[in-house]
Amino acid sequence: MRFDELATVSRAVAATPARNAKIELLAAALRGLAGSGDERTVSAGAGYLCGELRQRQTGVGYASLRDLPPPAAEASLSVADVDIAFERISQLSGKGSQAARRAEVAALFGAATDAERRLLVGLLSGELRQGAQAGLLADALARAAGIPSTAVRRALLLAGDLRTVAVSALLGGADALDAYRLTVGRPLSPMLASSAPNATEALAATGVPAAADEKIDGVRIQVHRSGSAISVYSRSLDDLTARVPGVVAAVAALDVSSIVLDGEAVGVDPDSGRAIPFQETSSRAARRDGLSVLRPFFFDILHLDGADLLDEPASARWAALDRVVPERMRVGRTMLATADEAEEAFALAVAAGHEGLVIKSAAAPYDVGRRGAAWVKVKPRHTLDLVVLAVEWGHGRRRGWLSNLHLGARDPHGGGFVMLGKTFKGMTDEMLRWQTERLRALAVEDAAASEWVVRVRPELVVEVAFDGVQTSPRYPGGVTLRFARVLRYREDKRPEEADTIDAVRAIHRGTAAQREAP
Repeated sequence: MRFDELATVSRAVAATPARNAKIELLAAALRGLAGSGDERTVSAGAGYLCGELRQRQTGVGYASLRDLPPPAAEASLSVADVDIAFERISQLSGKGSQAARRAEVAALFGAATDAERRLLVGLLSGELRQGAQAGLLADALARAAGIPSTAVRRALLLAGDLRTVAVSALLGGADALDAYRLTVGRPLSPMLASSAPNATEALAATGVPAAADEKIDGVRIQVHRSGSAISVYSRSLDDLTARVPGVVAAVAALDVSSIVLDGEAVGVDPDSGRAIPFQETSSRAARRDGLSVLRPFFFDILHLDGADLLDEPASARWAALDRVVPERMRVGRTMLATADEAEEAFALAVAAGHEGLVIKSAAAPYDVGRRGAAWVKVKPRHTLDLVVLAVEWGHGRRRGWLSNLHLGARDPHGGGFVMLGKTFKGMTDEMLRWQTERLRALAVEDAAASEWVVRVRPELVVEVAFDGVQTSPRYPGGVTLRFARVLRYREDKRPEEADTIDAVRAIHRGTAAQREAP
């Protein structure tokens, strides 16, 4: 299958608002991939349709995309050609690899048309926001293969990889999907939570009875044990086993023969015994020896001593968890029957320094990575009015728009503004169009001539929501916002009315104080 066909589908999906129309476009493309009969083409192409490369790391950054040859006049690349090129690029290492990588990137982009290059940039940057998330692609895969969507989602849960399931469904059919089983030692796609603005609405979504789990500030882990063999996986299904000896030792001490557990690992200061901030925990996750002080806190059990529990109601899974995992290794849980109980549980969780709650239906099975109504998270929302200091040109479907905002807080002492980080989240197409026009007018340089970052006069105030403030040596103020997203522009406010860096640091101190409270 030609790569330019996927580029055409990608643009069409991005321009189509209706879910069913998106599914049909994707299903047609998947049938085209299946027609090749080639596993590489199906696997890579299915990933490209949802914005993912088969290779986790390529070493290609934005700097590598600046000095490219002119685009090709005619399409010649196949899906397999592109995958093979990315495979070569991802395997480069050692002396001379940087130059070799630039040459490979130049060769790939030189063979690509303008439309194909837009898709390539979106895949490399992770900014291919065309509305074809994994859940949507699962439904398209079911339609393309003529298989019930429940069978596809079940296979996704058990395989943990959409590309693998695409190969099975499109080239092997329903029988190939039926062969998937829960295998202790092979990670599963984790169940995910949707969001609600408050605990009352979350409980209305899950129904009663339900449980309120404390949302702790850690790293999602999935632990598999068969006899003495123990494996620990991250949310993205990477193997963490060698880096989390504390988690391995804790699960090794359980009186079971086989088990699969879902939970969080939290960094603990060895001197004080207190939990450490999330960014420190996550930075340790990136080091080979950095997670030795992590403690596990489990909230679900998917398999126990030869019996799969995925299809059991949550209440049955929780009972099994309570039988075999000691309380010190379980996430705090409160059963709920009323909205008042939910609001009280939320207030207590926040006061204890937790991120909030995850309210869970007691009747729901464990479902494939979907953000449905069975699990609903509730977190306190902070907002700040900040000033736009600069903006970056977008990629993928945002190409031609000014997208990624550089955010600054007012400095009441030295004057000017202190940069806190960037965000491209929360923006509608209408907002993108408006801010592109408005920020071009505020540019202190020729925006059209700028390849990447456009500096602007600090006059535009934007209201930003975020989940917390964390330490960051990357920015001059020493702090940055977690999961910042744009709510609205405040043209009714002048820059001198924006929130100060002192206010941001006060939020940071308050979060840290809550975390350190006994």
